[in-house]
Amino acid sequence: MPPEVRPPAAALNRQIVDETHRSLSPPVFGALAVVLGFVAGLGAFGFRILIALCHNLAFLGRLSTVYDTNRHTPAGPWGPAVAFVPIAGSICVIFLVLTFAPEASGHGVPEVMDAIYYKNSVIRPVVAAIKALASAISIGTGGSVGREGPIIQIGAAFASFSGRMIRVSRWQRATLVAAGGGAGIAATFNTPIGGMLFAVEVLLHEVSARTLVPVALATTTATYVARYLFGSAPAFPVPPLHIPETAALLPAYACLGVVSAAASVVFIRMLYGGEDLFEQLVPKHPYIRHAIGMLIVGVMFTTLFRLTGHYYIEGVGYATIIDVLTGSVRSIWFLLLLWLLKLVATSCTLGSGASGGIFSPSLFMGATLGAAYAGVLQHFLPALEIHPAVFALAGMAGLVAGATGAALTAIVMIFEMTLNYAVVLPMTFVVAVSYGLRRLILPESIYTMKLVRRGHVMPYALQANAHLVRHVAGLAISKADVLPAGSAPARMTFDEDGNGAAYFVFVKDDQIAGFISREWALTHTDVLRNARRLDQLVRPDFVTVTAEATLFELLATMQHARASVAIVTARVAKGAGRLAGRLDIKGVIGQAEIARALTEGLELFED
Repeated sequence: MPPEVRPPAAALNRQIVDETHRSLSPPVFGALAVVLGFVAGLGAFGFRILIALCHNLAFLGRLSTVYDTNRHTPAGPWGPAVAFVPIAGSICVIFLVLTFAPEASGHGVPEVMDAIYYKNSVIRPVVAAIKALASAISIGTGGSVGREGPIIQIGAAFASFSGRMIRVSRWQRATLVAAGGGAGIAATFNTPIGGMLFAVEVLLHEVSARTLVPVALATTTATYVARYLFGSAPAFPVPPLHIPETAALLPAYACLGVVSAAASVVFIRMLYGGEDLFEQLVPKHPYIRHAIGMLIVGVMFTTLFRLTGHYYIEGVGYATIIDVLTGSVRSIWFLLLLWLLKLVATSCTLGSGASGGIFSPSLFMGATLGAAYAGVLQHFLPALEIHPAVFALAGMAGLVAGATGAALTAIVMIFEMTLNYAVVLPMTFVVAVSYGLRRLILPESIYTMKLVRRGHVMPYALQANAHLVRHVAGLAISKADVLPAGSAPARMTFDEDGNGAAYFVFVKDDQIAGFISREWALTHTDVLRNARRLDQLVRPDFVTVTAEATLFELLATMQHARASVAIVTARVAKGAGRLAGRLDIKGVIGQAEIARALTEGLELFED
């Protein structure tokens, strides 16, 4: 049977070069990242306007774009009937999600991660619009979710669309998606460095100059746009804090790290446990399922308003965080109650089908838990100089790090959101304990848990794949015999001891025509016996590489060409080689040799 017709080797290699050079040049790619950051900043502004419109209409019965999330919502005209406002929002959210974009449901970040690692960084453009509208309705009607998850997904969706329209390479599209997500969170919280670190810790598939520079350009541009539109004030204005530099507080911070880790595990389990529970109770009726969840949330925050004068747990909850940081809320029992109610409200909101982020609820729960912990210390250890705001901020960082797995992001973002440098050391200590202990108890973060539940495993670490930069010359290269393409099968000789050539490479007019493996020849002796010329049997699915190429370049070239082997050649002076002085064939690298090289490289990361 004649082999499959494929392009000649020269044309094949030209095609490989064309495909591997689709990447934009660094200046053009950087300019695209700046444009992306500009759009992300505008997107954050538009998203806030949508939230304000939904919130003011739902709670106050008026059309207005003025909404300060750091202030409590005043009483509206609905009275106790405000408990049903979240139900109205739930109907709109489920309609939008089911009709236009199912991936817009939930807290957003896992879908971006899934797109990067499992969907070639492809996010449908409609997701940006539906995510913005659905999340604005969820937050505006009282759902206990944040606005950072949606804006991450919105920025990532626009980045994915832009990358596909310009037809950039896969790694550049993945980088754009990560940059779009980082730019979104930077613009939302006025945290350019935090946004960049979030992209690095959660979204980026690779950390190098070629990925970090575009992400940094996007996040800083988005922050400039956001500051122009929102102002440059920190997200949580807190007075300067005086923290005594004493080692006596280290055990207290360590214990807070343990508490934060435990709370993170509870949060992750509760969130997905709530999702499973709602699915089991109301399996085939998403409208009813979400309405029940939001009714529970509505009853909780309405009851709080009737008893205390504030809704406290509705929406993003920034006003409550400000109360905790400024000392307006001090009661230990009330702080613990707020933590518990926010935990239940967030689990009901997202578990029943809402759209929104988990970053803001994590900040809320971390602040209330940290302040309550500080209150306990003050009660039992009055000699210690305890400042509740310090423990609240450390608790915020600890719970964010424990829940999301973004440890550096948590430290830097809380600092950027408050501009209190004095709290960096306590936060770092608490974050280290919280993140490390949570990983021991529960390996998955709140982001990766959703993907693991659908069978999409995420990498646990960004590793330096040093073995991929090894040169081909240092790999195990199989021996190859070089024969003219028109040779008869009798020209192929096999050593009985198996130490001879593993491949036969055939050349014609100073060009490689194809190859035959020794293994194939030994198992197809009848085919060889009936063939008159070997060029009828050669396989053309190969690429050529030089001995100076790296393993990474080898893998990329073979993947682009869908080749099964790589023929290793060396350039020599004219007249010095067997192929008219053009090519000197060193051998062949097949799948077995590649597998051996990768296995050796993985030894660096073994326990």
